[in-house]
Amino acid sequence: MEITCDNCQKKLNIPDSKIPRNRVAYLNCPGCKNRLAINSNPQTEKPENQKSGDLIKDLLTETYDATEKPFDFLEEEAKASLLCVSDQKIADIIKSVLVDLEYHNTLAENARDALRKMRYHNFDLVILDELFDCKDYHFNGVLIYLQQLPMVLRRNLFLVMLTQRFRTMDNMEAFHKSVNLVVNVANVNEINKILLRGIADKEIFYKVFQYASKKIRGI
Repeated sequence: MEITCDNCQKKLNIPDSKIPRNRVAYLNCPGCKNRLAINSNPQTEKPENQKSGDLIKDLLTETYDATEKPFDFLEEEAKASLLCVSDQKIADIIKSVLVDLEYHNTLAENARDALRKMRYHNFDLVILDELFDCKDYHFNGVLIYLQQLPMVLRRNLFLVMLTQRFRTMDNMEAFHKSVNLVVNVANVNEINKILLRGIADKEIFYKVFQYASKKIRGI
């Protein structure tokens, strides 16, 4: 069986004898270490990594629909946030904090809705549960989309990943996942000060870059 990595497009030839029957098997791409799902039964449901890739491709080819824009109008200095959290209790806690921090917030219903909203607006802050609209955190369609953004767009976005697996402000895991901040759901009641610290750290990190960029542009 020949499969193609949905991340780096590397083609792999897997002997049929090595593929288990009637279930999905997983392996890591030797090129980029992306986790791949192999389904030997074409009649079964699509693996989640294929669903994530199909979702992004579908949205990129959709026609423009102004009714899907998250905001009709925002002032020039206004801050916008997108919340991708399925647990209503956690979402309510975070929404209250975002109001206090003066963000104009919108809540995504699912991965498709989140990607549509990001298609029409560049958010300053995205808070994403690693299991948002997926059963396996390796195949979070929203996270995969954000990880693939051009750096000129990505550096202007502060991305927070909610998790049950890692400790809050785990910098190594944040680097591995290409997010700005990791927050364990056990600490969600303290997310106000966690966000403020994380955003302040990012501003310090990019201060020299932004200064140099403005000088080059003559601002």
